[in-house]
Amino acid sequence: MTPPIDACSTFLVRHAWLTLRGVVAEALVAHELSVAQFASLLLLEESPGMSVADVARKVSTARQSANEMLTGLEKAGLVERRQHPNDRRSQQIFLTEAGRARVGEAVPAVQAVEARLASGFTQDELAVVNAWLRRMTEAPAAESEEIPTL
Repeated sequence: MTPPIDACSTFLVRHAWLTLRGVVAEALVAHELSVAQFASLLLLEESPGMSVADVARKVSTARQSANEMLTGLEKAGLVERRQHPNDRRSQQIFLTEAGRARVGEAVPAVQAVEARLASGFTQDELAVVNAWLRRMTEAPAAESEEIPTL
């Protein structure tokens, strides 16, 4: 007999992500950011100089989609592209001051959503969930592969 759908971790994680993404997206409207844009700004704040391919891998999207999103952020003055110092064919992406300010203003809104959604859990429960999620993100594909989305 096939187990019920709620016994499938993959389905539960996807369902949780879609639910969380919708709530976070609502919170980000006030900051004129999509979830993918917010994630990209966070990544670039943590790791300045990423390539378009790096951003695409980290936000689990195609390189072309990441490039279009980054072009929008660039037009909004939130990121800038610079020629890679050692590779003429490659560009690095950096936050601008406006990008740093925008992500800094949006982080508390996202944290408030996460705190509200996590309010029924103990710190120990959240630690286990976060450890499991971190471990799962380290497992999938090699860095050169694009991670397919569901």
